[in-house]
Amino acid sequence: MKSAVETLNPTRVRLTVEVPFEELKDSLDAAYKKINQQVTVKGFRKGKIPARVIDQRFGRGAVLEEAVNDALPKFYTEAINEAELNPLGQPEVDITELKDGETLNFTAEVDIRPTIEIPDYSGIEVTVDAVEVSDEDVEKSVEQLRERFASTSPVERAAEDGDVVTIDLQAKVDGEVLEDGVAEGVSYTIGSGELLEGIDEAVKGLEAGGEATFTSELKGGSAEGKEAEVTVKVTQVAARELPALDDDFAQLASEFDTLDELKADSRKRLENMKQYDQATQAQERVLDELLKLAEVPIPEKLLADEIQTRKHNLEHHQLGQMGIDLAKYLEIQGKTEEEFTAETEEQAVKGIKTQFILDELVNKEKLNVNQEELTEHLMRRAQSSGMSPDQFAQAVVEGGQVPMLVGEVARGKALAVVVEAAKVTDTNGEVVDLEDEAEDETAETTEAEAEEKTEA
Repeated sequence: MKSAVETLNPTRVRLTVEVPFEELKDSLDAAYKKINQQVTVKGFRKGKIPARVIDQRFGRGAVLEEAVNDALPKFYTEAINEAELNPLGQPEVDITELKDGETLNFTAEVDIRPTIEIPDYSGIEVTVDAVEVSDEDVEKSVEQLRERFASTSPVERAAEDGDVVTIDLQAKVDGEVLEDGVAEGVSYTIGSGELLEGIDEAVKGLEAGGEATFTSELKGGSAEGKEAEVTVKVTQVAARELPALDDDFAQLASEFDTLDELKADSRKRLENMKQYDQATQAQERVLDELLKLAEVPIPEKLLADEIQTRKHNLEHHQLGQMGIDLAKYLEIQGKTEEEFTAETEEQAVKGIKTQFILDELVNKEKLNVNQEELTEHLMRRAQSSGMSPDQFAQAVVEGGQVPMLVGEVARGKALAVVVEAAKVTDTNGEVVDLEDEAEDETAETTEAEAEEKTEA
């Protein structure tokens, strides 16, 4: 077999392959055997029909077609390996010549992983938010905890902001009560914004037994998006009572004995959260700077497929779970379809560039992934997916996605190498030491940039 490579552009090649006919022998034998099992000829047992009879009855062309279809993947793979190419996706194959007993010639066009020069990233400098926890932050955290332990008690007065009201609802569209537009005994906290627009104004000032009517756009159900006339009746008004902020509350809401200990723990937790956010911010900004330094050509078909995958995942997974379609999503976001498409393309380009350059770094730095690192990453992915580690691991194995997870971890390690070499300072001018954060966040950063397609 002879093959030659023509570079069409930095991300696409055309292979020209010439195969001597004798190299088709195994595939021809397999073709005759397959046809033998599929056809019946009077006077011959099934599977024992001579080749000459098959040629006469069904045509030599049918045998050649079967043989070529069987042999092409093998010859294509040999040509790819001989040229040391890294193909992306399936090739477009064209048989240019097939002479029985003489030769098989074909061409194959395919996208390839481009050759990338890793830039000098030692001079990357980024600035991140400083880790600062104010007394107000601590007070807000403790107040949120206090809200969780609030109690309610019925009151005989008009409803006010923050009260919990028990209400009955009835929604009409075009004067007709909707089948799914009636609800009774609904508990609602005034000011929470959890129900319909306009309901706060309707119920405030009402006592138990009072009712009001207002117009609002329905957020779900059979008439989602339509204007409805909603009647709300208050059956109970209850005041929320917050526990006193003292040592008793600390003992009720935590493992601490005093309020001061609870506040100190809240401060520590907030600091840890902000340190995590700071590390993630640093990795994202270092990655952005790295991508600016590198020239990374993007295969057109790969980009088109990635854009389509991202749109599919958004429409059929994320938005599907939210119960809205793309048009409604764009309306909520205040974007046109053109703006959405442009943003999706920009994200897809960044994801592909990220994967290409970090994969090249993995090879250059000879980074390996051990079993412990893979297991830790699998545990994190399982947690974020809502599945148990065993369930997630089984799904990964059955879906053939173990190499994908290995790639995510390896790219995380590659990004960690770049982050370690970068100069990271906070907004106060202090140098940030990210050594303790290691690769946990980098794996998640690269995963977010380059792996959204796997949700499908």
